[in-house]
Amino acid sequence: MAHVFVYGTLKRGQPNHKVMLDQSHGSAAFQGRGCTLESFPLVIAGEHNIPWLLHLPGKGHCVAGEIYKVDEQMLSFLDDFEGCPSMYQRRALQVQVLEWEGADDPGDRLQCFVYSTATYAPEWLHLPYHQNYDSEGPHGLRYNPRESR
Repeated sequence: MAHVFVYGTLKRGQPNHKVMLDQSHGSAAFQGRGCTLESFPLVIAGEHNIPWLLHLPGKGHCVAGEIYKVDEQMLSFLDDFEGCPSMYQRRALQVQVLEWEGADDPGDRLQCFVYSTATYAPEWLHLPYHQNYDSEGPHGLRYNPRESR
């Protein structure tokens, strides 16, 4: 089992969350909410308004997201789903736990896998940096789901 930190369309209430619930992909159990210990640029870019965590530690914001415990089957599925390693790269990062599911004692730090990218268009550095992604957010950049492309 491994911990995965999701910050974009895989979060609850977001367009791709359904893949986290599909047991045919493996097991993914919600553990709580957290944020990256280091700051990173989270941008919404490309023709489909995809959220991208740019692997530039120290720039941007500490990014909010959700922590899941996943099995090897789900981790392998997520690698494929995220286009790893060409589109995103899976890295281990420290996450500050803000809230454990069913517990009142946040404050822990946890190593989680996160999908970020070190390969992006230079102009993405000039896009707004977000702290918390919502496809319906005030940014007006609604995500275009794969099935609609």
